[in-house]
Amino acid sequence: MYPWLDPSGRFSVFKLVVFVALVVPGCLLLWPVIAEGGATIPVKEAILESGEWAIRILLITLLVTPLRRMTRFSKLVQVRRQIGVAAFCYVMIHFGLYAISQNLDPFRIASEIVLRIYLTIGFVALVGLAVLTATSTKSAMRRLGAKWGRLHKLVYPIAVLGIVHFFLQSKIDVTEATLMAGMFVGLMLYRFAHWRGWSLRSSKTLLSIAVLSGLATAGIEYAWYGLATGIPADRVVAANLECMWPLRPAWTVLLAGIGFAVIAQFGRDKPARSMIARVFGTQKVAAGASSR
Repeated sequence: MYPWLDPSGRFSVFKLVVFVALVVPGCLLLWPVIAEGGATIPVKEAILESGEWAIRILLITLLVTPLRRMTRFSKLVQVRRQIGVAAFCYVMIHFGLYAISQNLDPFRIASEIVLRIYLTIGFVALVGLAVLTATSTKSAMRRLGAKWGRLHKLVYPIAVLGIVHFFLQSKIDVTEATLMAGMFVGLMLYRFAHWRGWSLRSSKTLLSIAVLSGLATAGIEYAWYGLATGIPADRVVAANLECMWPLRPAWTVLLAGIGFAVIAQFGRDKPARSMIARVFGTQKVAAGASSR
């Protein structure tokens, strides 16, 4: 099925917009590599950018279910698989560019993966995503039955492995890695809140998650600099207490959490939901659709 068609085979503006949004970053990061004929500097930059986009899109995959619960915008279920497959594609671009940087030498690539722990972790995450992508089809869901849901819960440890890989690769400047880690903590808190039966449309719940996520992000950044580098961790604390631009990861995570609280309130407004339905179509997804 084409990625811009809904489950009934009809053209979907919403799915087309999501598809374009997923493809554009890949085109932008690959263009310099193609234009320069695989020159070293563009390839190195594209390796980093593709890895960052892989983690971002993987986290967006994990955001789909909480966001659907906040907004009751059921069409989000239609794009979850599409986003997940896109995350795998970006991981493969990341790995493919790394292979190019190693002159496509399979023995050198294999030895590097075995000897360098951050590459080992990244490769395990890649294999895990490959398994999830291969079993993301409807036929695989039917064959696996109840096992399918348990298998696809591996997305959580895979996300953790990807973030750890990001930290180890970043080494000193872990701003982006810390941001991704903080966002992941927030997503896990949304799931914990739902598991506890707390409403994801409650301002109190969502603002509490925003604050806890921000504090956890600051703690992760402090721990990394305190344990893994020689940079005094108290400087990190001081930086998080200052008003600066660009914002520290903890502040970005906090503001993102507050933003989701606002979105949830917007989703409670019936005229707003009706407007969204008119823009993206009116077909509803079955309420019993599986969630991750």
